[in-house]
Amino acid sequence: MSKWWRAAAGAVKTATVTPSSRCFHTIQAIPRQISGHRVSVRERSLGRIPAVVFSQSYVQRDPNDPTSIAADASVSQKVLLSTERKQIKAILKHVKLPFFCSNTFPLQIRAGSGSSTILETRKVLPIKIHMDEETGNILNLVFVWAEDGTELKVDVPVVFTGEDVCPGLKKGGQLNRIRTSLKYLCPAELIPAKIEVDVSNLDIGDKVSLNDVVVDPSLKLLSKNETIPICKIMSTIMENSEAAK
Repeated sequence: MSKWWRAAAGAVKTATVTPSSRCFHTIQAIPRQISGHRVSVRERSLGRIPAVVFSQSYVQRDPNDPTSIAADASVSQKVLLSTERKQIKAILKHVKLPFFCSNTFPLQIRAGSGSSTILETRKVLPIKIHMDEETGNILNLVFVWAEDGTELKVDVPVVFTGEDVCPGLKKGGQLNRIRTSLKYLCPAELIPAKIEVDVSNLDIGDKVSLNDVVVDPSLKLLSKNETIPICKIMSTIMENSEAAK
């Protein structure tokens, strides 16, 4: 489903989320009975990545503040799993970060490593990837269950397009990328994988703000100030004048 944004100086368009981007990759996992550092080290030595799946719902803490959305801990449940490192790395080659965390995936839980017995198949949304800062290796994965109708907090990545023909940039301006993602409370089946912001018609001084966004009514923007700009074409004349001094 395509969604359109409006801006004073041009049009902003969200990308179409196709079924293949949601369901092409099925993540394979096996149950893990216990957690802990030693267990995680052992799993990694066997070519697996420890993973956790939460079942969560969200509540609005303050009736007068639509952004006061928090996880209801009373219904949160944790399932321990292990995923295959090779498969996760292969998926990340096709669905790169940060888009990996704005796409839902089928998760197939098998009885054990190499087993053909499928215990459960459900849909999940990745929400965190813990990596080793030195090696870049994936240490842990965190998912939430993402069945249709479930509402989830999602940081939807913003992608800027049309820079090659943008009038403001051609005049020597600079694109100030103020927001690289937008946070929504989304029904799992309507999570946009990314939002494309078309800047091809923006001139110097023009901007696109949060309140220019038009999305499905079921998506709730989690921001108190909807006038915050997402991007703006900035003039470099003043900067160049100061540099000349």
